[in-house]
Amino acid sequence: MSAYVHLLGTGASISDPHRTTTMLAFSDDAHPRSSLLVDCGGDALQRWQSVGGRLRDIAGLILTHRHPDHISGLPLLMEKLWLSEHEGDLPVCGYAETLDQATRCMEAFAPVTAEWEGMPELIAYEVEQQPGATVWTDAPWHITSAPVSHGDTPTFGLRAAHESGAVVAYSCDTAPCDAVVDLAEGGDLLIHEANGAGPGHSSMVEAADVARAAGVARLVLVHLPPGPKQEPLAAACDVFPETTLGVEGESYVVA
Repeated sequence: MSAYVHLLGTGASISDPHRTTTMLAFSDDAHPRSSLLVDCGGDALQRWQSVGGRLRDIAGLILTHRHPDHISGLPLLMEKLWLSEHEGDLPVCGYAETLDQATRCMEAFAPVTAEWEGMPELIAYEVEQQPGATVWTDAPWHITSAPVSHGDTPTFGLRAAHESGAVVAYSCDTAPCDAVVDLAEGGDLLIHEANGAGPGHSSMVEAADVARAAGVARLVLVHLPPGPKQEPLAAACDVFPETTLGVEGESYVVA
């Protein structure tokens, strides 16, 4: 039995043709109905099934912020859960602004979904906008968050601690910041965006700087823009040798 983090998508809003928007999932073979999705800017459940995930094992959804490439697939996710006769409603964790946007996304389809008997509901769990805020506590994952630097949009990064002691951190969309260093400190794996240097985002080299400062074992780059990547990847590896590009559908054993 093993625990995993899955890269359901690795692209930025505009990316290479083979990449969809950045989405993650956490799972554990020993804990049925404990899998967590992180963001749903695309068809998150199709991507979840592509890595062998079962719809009935989805326990909740974490939304890191309210931008379309991280949340716009929500109505489709809910429709698929309904069609698959998913048992129970869906806990959704996020900042207040993000949860408001999630509600508006669903309300846009209310004239249609109101007629669908047994449609799951979103059960909102607001995350506090402060370092160390609790996101999820059900076994086998204990997930905390911290605000990161993504312009004026309230956004959090994550630290997912497995009951085994393994730690995975996710930067989400952010410029380089101390909050991500703290979230990833001593972790086994840091998944960091590399959209490119600029307001609210990071380059590959900047992500490598964060990984080195945090003392993580491995760095995987996601939220990748289109175009050639070998030169910036080589520069990042000069800073932090255990750096790789995220691959669509890749799964990493974390425990």
